[in-house]
Amino acid sequence: RYYDRLAPEYDDSIPGLGDKAEHPKGGEDMPDLLPAISLVPPARVLDVACGIGFLTRRPAGEVVGLNRSETMLEIARKRVPRATFVRGDALSVPFADRSFDRVFASSFCGLLSLPDRVCSLTKARRVAEELILVASTSEWGSSGRSERWEERVFSDGSPYEICRRYFTAEALAEALDGRILFAGR
Repeated sequence: RYYDRLAPEYDDSIPGLGDKAEHPKGGEDMPDLLPAISLVPPARVLDVACGIGFLTRRPAGEVVGLNRSETMLEIARKRVPRATFVRGDALSVPFADRSFDRVFASSFCGLLSLPDRVCSLTKARRVAEELILVASTSEWGSSGRSERWEERVFSDGSPYEICRRYFTAEALAEALDGRILFAGR
C-alpha cells in the first residue's frame, strides 16, 4: 500500500533528485552512480523491486522489471518503454532458473528483514549468476546499529513509517562474497 500511494510522488523522494528528498545530503553521489550503472556490460537483466523505473533505464541490454506495486509498474512502463515489466514478489521471483545473466536490485535490501533478505538473494542467485546491488550505505550503519524506523511524509502531509536497514559497502560485499563496483557516501 505504501508504494502504491508513493508512486506518483516517488521522484520527489529520491535523495538528491526531488524537492522533498528525505536525506538531502544523500544524493550527492547520484551524478557518479548513474554512469557507473550504465558502464556495466549489456546483458539480460532482471531489475528486482524496480519501482517506477528510475534506475531500470540504466542497465544496458534486455531488461525486465519486477515489482509488487502495479501503480509503480504503470509509471515504469511509460518511463522505460524498452523494458518489460512484471508484477511479482522478489521473495518468490516468478522466473525459471538462469533466466537472466544478471539481477539488479536498488535499495531493496535495506527494506528487508534478515530472513527475507536471505530468501530474496537466494532467489536472485537461482535466476542469474551475477547480482548487482545498489544498497543504502552509511556511516550510521558502521556504528553497529544498522536498523531504524523512519517516518516518511506524503505530499498531503500524512505520515508513514518504514523500517530501513543500512550497511557499509565493505560489510555488504563481504557478506555476499562480492566486490564493490562503486562506493559513495
